[in-house]
Amino acid sequence: MLEFMLQKIMPKIITILGPTGSGKSDLAIKLAKKFDGEIVSVDSRQIYRDFVIGSGLVQGEWKNDVYISSGIPHYLVQFLDALKTFSSSEFKSLAIDEIKKIIAQKKLPFLVGGTGLYIDTLINNLEIPKIKPNLALRKKLEEKSNEELVKQLELFDPDSLKNIDKNNKRRLVRALEVCLLGNTTFSQNQKKGERLFDVLKIAIKSERKDLYKRIDKRVDEMMENGLVSEVENLLKLYPKSAPAFSGIGYKQVIEYLDGKINERELPQKIKFATHAYARRQITWFKRDSEIHWIEDLLEAEKLVKEFLK
Repeated sequence: MLEFMLQKIMPKIITILGPTGSGKSDLAIKLAKKFDGEIVSVDSRQIYRDFVIGSGLVQGEWKNDVYISSGIPHYLVQFLDALKTFSSSEFKSLAIDEIKKIIAQKKLPFLVGGTGLYIDTLINNLEIPKIKPNLALRKKLEEKSNEELVKQLELFDPDSLKNIDKNNKRRLVRALEVCLLGNTTFSQNQKKGERLFDVLKIAIKSERKDLYKRIDKRVDEMMENGLVSEVENLLKLYPKSAPAFSGIGYKQVIEYLDGKINERELPQKIKFATHAYARRQITWFKRDSEIHWIEDLLEAEKLVKEFLK
């Protein structure tokens, strides 16, 4: 009974999540229009200033320092310098601030994106390890392959591998950094706090072959819209080592510009890498029993109406 009462007084937010290319942005904008909402982006690629085409940022424009797409404000996009790293705990702090501002305006907050760690950190109010980065140790760990890092984590903290993408070197390095410097394990440090929000999670069902087709079409559009030129211009401003260049699309274009792959191979490499990323996202989200997997807009609207009663 007490849990029910606490749920009732928690602010309500909607989360639209799922793999890249599944149609999250379009669905979120339609729902935000219908339910008087505003969007907080949950995308680790769209945070970087100047990185537009390759990040998949929805088309829009800036008005009074707010990014507007289809009439809906979008927050936590294009705000971070390309040379800076950004943690899930930093996202949590900024997202909470933006959600509170939206609620204060009597609008409905929509969290929209596919960065599962950001979503989990915020919704589950995870307490993230406060071990400060050690640049010397990180450099040494980053010289190892993903397979070597995974083997080390299996020794120090096997439980952490249940929640870490084994292809994400930055996450593997951070987990080992915490284990080696914190006299504890990464998984032990990620404790859930009391939830801050009453959350409805929605994701769009998608057949794998259809998802791949949408991804491939989007990659083709990125190439047509000037992804290579975007990277060439960005490289005049930032070094290749900048964290913002670690995203899919940017990495492959740099390989092309360095002569490691040819023009014909470039879009295919981006497509295959994005397919693999989408598979990892699906695996991550399939673990979450709270997610409502919907077929269409009408089904989503019905869920939101019931949730807001």
